[in-house]
Amino acid sequence: MDESPEVICEKHGEAGLITLNRPRALNALTLTMVREMRLALDAWADDPYITRVVVRGAGDKAFCAGGDIRRLTETLKAGEREEALAFWREEYQLNIRIKRYPKPYVSLIDGIVMGGGVGISLHGAYRVAGDRYLFAMPEVGIGFFPDVGATYALPRLPGETGMYLALTGDRVKRADAVMLGLATHSVASENMEGVLQDLASGTPVEAVLAKAASDPGPAPLAEHRDTIDTCFSGRSVAEVLQRLDEAAASGSDFAARTASSMRAKSPTSMSIAFEQVRRGASLDFEDAMKTEFRIVSRIGEGQDFYEGVRAVLIDKDNQPRWQPASLEEVRRETVEHYFASLGENDLEIA
Repeated sequence: MDESPEVICEKHGEAGLITLNRPRALNALTLTMVREMRLALDAWADDPYITRVVVRGAGDKAFCAGGDIRRLTETLKAGEREEALAFWREEYQLNIRIKRYPKPYVSLIDGIVMGGGVGISLHGAYRVAGDRYLFAMPEVGIGFFPDVGATYALPRLPGETGMYLALTGDRVKRADAVMLGLATHSVASENMEGVLQDLASGTPVEAVLAKAASDPGPAPLAEHRDTIDTCFSGRSVAEVLQRLDEAAASGSDFAARTASSMRAKSPTSMSIAFEQVRRGASLDFEDAMKTEFRIVSRIGEGQDFYEGVRAVLIDKDNQPRWQPASLEEVRRETVEHYFASLGENDLEIA
């Protein structure tokens, strides 16, 4: 058994340093990690000797590749719904704590950042992208939905890029991340340790990051922005696909690839994600997190979450059998149900 702690929270000079320490699991979040991070953040908020928080991932592959989705589906299948909801409840409360944190919160992201990893980095003031940076919110491909604050963050990205990311789950590398605002700074991987040491020394955060910043190069998505904004402004997922098909017929390989990718995703998940992004534009962060807790509280009622995890993470045949299998079969009432109030079980802002 590996006895090393899943997360290490320590003082490093003037920095409160959090190291996600499950490199063999791509630093995927567990409830223990969420709780340890929350305790540390609460303590450091009132500690006059800590002037900033820095978060990093152990190993050279991932910052954090999300929550332990496979374990969560097993928990739900076993009928232990409250245990699964405890993880999501406390994870979402941690996301809020990070969003509202009173001190500079700096994420050093030099590898994969997906799902739950996005939730513990994107809402902080500084997201520093290394050479290996790779972002995605791929949830619609496993019958889930973009959570951990995506309801708030994605509608606030330029144009319709947030809707594009929500419905496709496409991966984003560093240059595109800087263009979109997912990352605030680009820093060479070899300089990340120096950035950490400078932050620990107490040098103003802005000065440290400005000194280390490098040019991320051209953003590949830039040439497709017009197509994205035209197609993903559709009034429904079906209309988005129709517009992509029309763009493909006019010669856009990007539109053709994107439409093909979307047609492999869960129709129910895409319908939920579409509704999230449209509603999220007018929600504050806390209400966005309440919305996501309403959705996640019901995600186990359907079949697609279990089927998506089976097809992608367990059997790895990548042949999910979605129910319903087409967008036309997804009923409006079904989508609305995911967003309905939970009454006294709504997420508490703690």
